[in-house]
Amino acid sequence: MTLPDTEPIASISTLVTPALTARALADGDAERLPAMFATPFMIAIMERACAQLLVPLLKPGELSVGARIEVAHLAPTAVGSTVVCSARFVEAQGPLYWFEVWAEDERRRIGKGRIARAIVVEAELTARASA
Repeated sequence: MTLPDTEPIASISTLVTPALTARALADGDAERLPAMFATPFMIAIMERACAQLLVPLLKPGELSVGARIEVAHLAPTAVGSTVVCSARFVEAQGPLYWFEVWAEDERRRIGKGRIARAIVVEAELTARASA
């Protein structure tokens, strides 16, 4: 199954706030982590862009979930900057939908990689998590 050509790229723009920094994730010695845009938040926004591209394929009761992540965080981004995370569908491999992902701030590319997502039935996912 392939994605429709009508929306080949999805992008999400985010203002970097103190809550989106590595320091905000710290337990204890916060000063030992940078007050810069954190990798987990970059990946989360990349995942959201991938998920947007899968919406046209979802049937009632289905949703998409993250399955694999191969992402490099290339450069720091300061609080107050705007980051745009984008995704482009590449291919389907069995149950996985692979996306090329990248992130840019006002000056440069700050991240890139590949993410795979799968489409699942929400009730089955919930049952598996409860088991």
